[in-house]
Amino acid sequence: MDELNNLFHGFSVALTLPNIGFMFVGIILGVLIGVLPGLGGANGVAILLPLTFSMNPTSAIIMLSCIYWGALFGGAITSILFNIPGEPWSVATTFDGHPMAQQGKAAQALTAAFTSSFVGALIAVVLITFLAPFLAKFALKFGPAEFFAVQLLTFCSFVGMSKEPPVKTIAAMMLGFALAAVGMDSVTGQLRMTYGVPELLKGFDFLIAVIGLFGIGEILLTMEEGLAFKGKSATIRMKIVLQTWGELIKHWKLFLRSTAIGCWMGITPGGATPASFMSYGMARRMSKTPDEFGKGKIEGVIAPETAAHAAGTSALLPMLTLGIPGSPTAAVLLGGLLIWGLQPGPMLFVEQKDFVWGLIASMYLGNLVGLIVVLTTVPWWAAILRIPFAVIAPVIIVICAIGAYTVHSSMFDVVLMMVFGVLGYLFKKLKYPLAPLVLALVLGDMAESSFRQSMLLSQGSLGIFWSNPLAGSITTLALIMLVWPLIGIVKNAVNSPSVKVAT
Repeated sequence: MDELNNLFHGFSVALTLPNIGFMFVGIILGVLIGVLPGLGGANGVAILLPLTFSMNPTSAIIMLSCIYWGALFGGAITSILFNIPGEPWSVATTFDGHPMAQQGKAAQALTAAFTSSFVGALIAVVLITFLAPFLAKFALKFGPAEFFAVQLLTFCSFVGMSKEPPVKTIAAMMLGFALAAVGMDSVTGQLRMTYGVPELLKGFDFLIAVIGLFGIGEILLTMEEGLAFKGKSATIRMKIVLQTWGELIKHWKLFLRSTAIGCWMGITPGGATPASFMSYGMARRMSKTPDEFGKGKIEGVIAPETAAHAAGTSALLPMLTLGIPGSPTAAVLLGGLLIWGLQPGPMLFVEQKDFVWGLIASMYLGNLVGLIVVLTTVPWWAAILRIPFAVIAPVIIVICAIGAYTVHSSMFDVVLMMVFGVLGYLFKKLKYPLAPLVLALVLGDMAESSFRQSMLLSQGSLGIFWSNPLAGSITTLALIMLVWPLIGIVKNAVNSPSVKVAT
């Protein structure tokens, strides 16, 4: 009952006229960002974050989260109509979504995608509503050792659960830690890796790095690929929507299974992209007609879209309760909270009830508004893709530069943004993951502070991380996740044909 009362209070905060306006603005901007390849939820939030500095935190986070919901919806439009994934997690949607469009079923495919996205996000928001307060109360028992154990688990989970090679994940994370260490040591006051540059005394601003890594990096890569837009047109009529909804009800088991996969991958640092592929693969494996997948089967649209939205939404749960982002976009939102002077974690639910519950209420409303907007405006978004990308790319770069400059009103930040943009481009060309780098850049300082506080309390003994069952179990689980890829390598080696022949 407490959660329901708090949720109703959150609706009273979210349903004020200004916040409703910010909600619609966020959804429309988000769909636009999702439709344009080369951008995405994390990129859009990073680029537009400076615009929210003059707003109150509740309105700002509502608009930014709605940008995220809109981007999640928008990615399906390009995937189905143009076979161009607007978002990384929309790649799996192209497998069956575009063949449906080629067969003249674009409206059905889009309706299935939008509805699946709505259902996945809705169930994830219900999970956040009732699980977040419990996790927050539990986290109040945490001390420095427990917080470092959780942060270590987050870092190690990226290594153990990432689809990328562990060496690349660790390398990206180590670079993030190095960048987070630049500036003045908050404990000793010593300068670290500033090399006599006064502008580096404050370290690398998280926002500048994110705008460069995501925004500029993606645009450079897309420009190199010479992207051209060619696709199908679509208009969604209410009759088709109702017919498709009637068909979707038959796949309720697929919805539940895909949502479960998405929520798990969102809470752990798996992310929406692996969730969409995992859900698609599971749907194909459990189907009675697996050979029809890839030829325009509606289940091939339902599974990835449901899982991606569930993962994208549930990634906010560890961010709000523990201060641990479950996705790159959640990491950007975490940076925004820190800029506004809010400390994510268990005390946020005690000290900032209006903010937390206003945000959770806006998730319900934003998800519903997003569904209505995309169902009624598909032809407009498809028309935007007729604009040459040679026109769109410079506009996005200028917006990124303005966003970087407004952080500290410094041209040095614009130069840094371009440097990070080239770094992001190189990472994508060399197939290094950006999420671990961003995570280490955001959490590096926090993890270092927690570790050093733990060492002071224990007089330098690492045993403090096993000093109680809670810290010990989390630290042990983190170490298991760290060596998990090695366990897989050993298993494969033992089960290889050469070993069996030798035995």
